[in-house]
Amino acid sequence: MTSLVIAEHDNASIKGATLNTVTAAKACGGDVHVLVAGHNAGAAAAAAGRIAGVSKVIHADGAQLAHGLAENVAAQVLAIVSNPAGNYSHILFPATAAGKNVAPRVAAKLDVGQISDITKVESADTFERPIYAGNAIATVQSLDAKKVITVRTTGFDPAPASGGSAAVETVAAAADSGKSSFVGSEIAKNDRPELTAAKIIVSGGRALGSSEKFNEVMTPLADKLGAAIGASRAAVDAGYAPNDLQVGQTGKIVAPQLYIAAGISGAIQHLAGMKDSKVIVAINKDPEAPIFSVADYGLEADLFTAVPELVKAL
Repeated sequence: MTSLVIAEHDNASIKGATLNTVTAAKACGGDVHVLVAGHNAGAAAAAAGRIAGVSKVIHADGAQLAHGLAENVAAQVLAIVSNPAGNYSHILFPATAAGKNVAPRVAAKLDVGQISDITKVESADTFERPIYAGNAIATVQSLDAKKVITVRTTGFDPAPASGGSAAVETVAAAADSGKSSFVGSEIAKNDRPELTAAKIIVSGGRALGSSEKFNEVMTPLADKLGAAIGASRAAVDAGYAPNDLQVGQTGKIVAPQLYIAAGISGAIQHLAGMKDSKVIVAINKDPEAPIFSVADYGLEADLFTAVPELVKAL
């Protein structure tokens, strides 16, 4: 029994979500192989070989894989897992935008059911996953010979990025599918930690009232703590913060060491994205706000007074 983890990378380094996925793969039992599909991605493949617990890295390199187009990556995965020599029982992707783009294509081509967003491995064929915005946990058993899985990264500790010494095997890149092409990208530059990888997150809600107030109140606190900035869906919908800062069921799922929620009421869809945080601090003037039900520390106060005072105290 061997698991294949589809690495998420930038052709130069391995992204953190891959480390959590490797931990899930190890829990499935057997050997763990990692596929690095990219262009001029030798450095990423070497980094994958150093991940503790990985026994082999498969490196597919081609210009058609440079930007992680779902059709081409899926074709590469299928070329490897369809090879009888591979004999992979589990194919795991991080439950990120990229992973969730490729995994369904692979599952459909293999004619198996996808097991989505797992948070625990009970056994080689049985997994736990949240449903109803995390208010219930479903135990799912799959009898498929090959199991296609996406892994909620907050449910698993990251595997150590060093300590391994897996061999890197180079394979031929699958041909370009011709179904899509990369046109361009506009990437927002941010000096702060990536939201899904940050150890501290400060999030603001609709109570901040405007984008100016959002930046005026939340930025100094984030600067003091070296934190990433998040936002509730209500704040994003109102235009106070950009979409890529949204935390919640329809945004990003996070589990930092410290999560500070200012002016966030705690709607179910927001709680689904952050309630696994190690320590949750809520600042809200409404004593009935649902956010207090999951908070480790709650401060019933006006955020426009409390947050600047907190910044001064820090």
